[in-house]
Amino acid sequence: MKSLIIAEKPSVARDIARVLQCKKSNNGLIEGERYVVTWGLGHLVTLADPEDYDHKYKEWKMEDLPMMPDRFKLEVIKQTGKQYSVVKSQIHRGDVGEIIIATDAGREGELVARLILEKAGNKKPTKRLWISSVTDKAIKEGFAKLKSGKDYDNLYDAAMCRAEADWLVGINATRALTCKYNAQLSCGRVQTPTLAIIAKREEEIKNFVPKPYYGITAKCAKSALTFTWRDEKSKSFRSFDRDRMEIILNKMKAQGDGLITEVKSVPKKVYSPQLYDLTELQREANRRFNYSAKETLNIMQRLYENHKVLTYPRTDSRYLSSDIVPSIKERLDACGVGPYRKLAGRLMNRKIEAKPFFVDDKKVSDHHAIIPTEQFVQLDHMTIDERKIYDLVVRRFLAVLYPPFEYDQTELTLDIGGETFAARGKAVTVIGWKEVYENQEEEDEEGELKEQTLPVLKKGDRILDLTIVMTEGKTKPPAPFNEATLLSAMENPVSYMETKDSGLAKALGETGGLGTVATRADIIEKLFSSFLLEKRGKDIFLTSKAKQLLTLVPEDLKKPELTADWEMKLSEIAAGKLKRAAFMADIRRYSGDLIHQIKSGDGSFRHDNVTNTKCPECGKRMLSVKGKNSEMLVCQDRECGHREVVSKTSNARCPVCHKKLELKGKGEGQIFVCKCGYKEKLSAFKDRRSKEGAGVSKKDVAKYLNKQKKEAEEPINSAFADAFAKLKIKDD
Repeated sequence: MKSLIIAEKPSVARDIARVLQCKKSNNGLIEGERYVVTWGLGHLVTLADPEDYDHKYKEWKMEDLPMMPDRFKLEVIKQTGKQYSVVKSQIHRGDVGEIIIATDAGREGELVARLILEKAGNKKPTKRLWISSVTDKAIKEGFAKLKSGKDYDNLYDAAMCRAEADWLVGINATRALTCKYNAQLSCGRVQTPTLAIIAKREEEIKNFVPKPYYGITAKCAKSALTFTWRDEKSKSFRSFDRDRMEIILNKMKAQGDGLITEVKSVPKKVYSPQLYDLTELQREANRRFNYSAKETLNIMQRLYENHKVLTYPRTDSRYLSSDIVPSIKERLDACGVGPYRKLAGRLMNRKIEAKPFFVDDKKVSDHHAIIPTEQFVQLDHMTIDERKIYDLVVRRFLAVLYPPFEYDQTELTLDIGGETFAARGKAVTVIGWKEVYENQEEEDEEGELKEQTLPVLKKGDRILDLTIVMTEGKTKPPAPFNEATLLSAMENPVSYMETKDSGLAKALGETGGLGTVATRADIIEKLFSSFLLEKRGKDIFLTSKAKQLLTLVPEDLKKPELTADWEMKLSEIAAGKLKRAAFMADIRRYSGDLIHQIKSGDGSFRHDNVTNTKCPECGKRMLSVKGKNSEMLVCQDRECGHREVVSKTSNARCPVCHKKLELKGKGEGQIFVCKCGYKEKLSAFKDRRSKEGAGVSKKDVAKYLNKQKKEAEEPINSAFADAFAKLKIKDD
């Protein structure tokens, strides 16, 4: 009998098939002597839409809510129906004796496979492949220690509860809001609290009143040394009392010089930043390269699936498990190419110590931190974007293996007329992990006392000819959210909770906050595509639609506490401590209460972005909306749904200021416009770019490189070589 392996995606299936010597390719599967390997395309099966329970649900009516199916139905996703049929036929093959689930090792991956098996009516025994990378070595080791599918029944229960709860709350509340206010309004337990967090930040910025503060500096005439005044009581380097500071300033000016009262040097040790989980990597990529969370995830997925050079991306751990430590040298050998050769080479002859700041079994759940695999790396096969993300991960991996950065921090204390001034500097003693980052610029460390190069001074030295001035500044409001800081807020929303329940706060911390590492990127994208968020530069703001929505949704749905409560209970279900039925009974009661609140609401919704442009489909006036990278006109009738792009931000760069150009208009009349005032017709742009040699496809580049390679292998004087090849020389 054969074993049927179900992978989550074709690329992973091909890797498994190659390792297991399955060579016979068929439509949607690869077969060998002992195994048949097939795949999903992500989810092939999902929870059925409301109209599959009753045809009346096809129309959205308030009187039909809430919809509460006794038993949830499953439906095949139409776009991937063909592949589902292939998988189903293999499940029911007579020569297939068992099913091996090889989807992603996590709650959502478990759901992908179980829904397929459930819909197909599988009765055969199941086993589970649980691996963190798709290298040949990881696959072989995973198949050597397959687990029983029953070991993951609780995880499946938790996954189904999450899906059914989101259906009951999300679909019912979205329909209720849309029917009540006759506008396309959507809500959910993750997206609505995310909007509320942004609203809270916008309110803080709006209500912020700048407060002036003052300081005093004393500059040396003979060197670039600057001392900063420090309040001896509060230890602060600033004061909000101007009168007090002016009195001190006048006293200082009368004094004119100062006395060094203390020279204190303290050795300091700084360990490298922790390894990346997905959210931290998304934050870093947004800060450094302005990649969206979705872009970073997509790039990571290619490095994991196609290049196989990085481990599983959707992880929420920043630690390694102890069983990974023996493979570290093999990973160093694999990634030690190009710019990393010397850095990795220095570690190869050293003993690798499993230090607790990056190795901790208790802090690894489904997957360890993102690190390089044992797969040999070919950097020239990567795109520029892939190289950038790979570089972040490899340097962080190398950094944790290097010694700590060590330095002596010296602080000089100066007395001027009874007032204390300070200056700080450092002398590096061990470069440590900072060597990995070579000449890369570091972010400025925040602090009121900036570090500087200090001259050699001792206690009792007198500093003469000081220039003493008063400095002024104003307190700054909180910065608007960008994708990096919004990801941080979603990951750790405890500060936005209204209740101070330590249990819920702990649950939010342990389960990773709002959404998961796998879903946050999609949630942010959905908020943009629903026209609830808009971008101004890098900053993210609520649209008028989102602001009104937050006044209409029930209070519960706006709080992170709801997700905290759910995730705490889902974790208990996965651990076998809570029954699925008990959780779902609570959710059904909650959904009913939610719909009652929406029905009895007394708010109103008004489109304040109506234009004079009429919809070509239904004739109603269209709404002007801003997407993430575009401006659009959308029909206000939700049943019509017509939309058209007015302008979109392209990847083309302005030849004057090099900022991204905006493409406006339709058809032949399309024109590129830049904020600096530059304009260029699309046709003229194409002509200019073709003359510059742009627009060459990857296929053309590959063809050209192959041709060059062949020519390089041929004799240089090919004309003579051809002539000599045609000569027939007879042996005497």
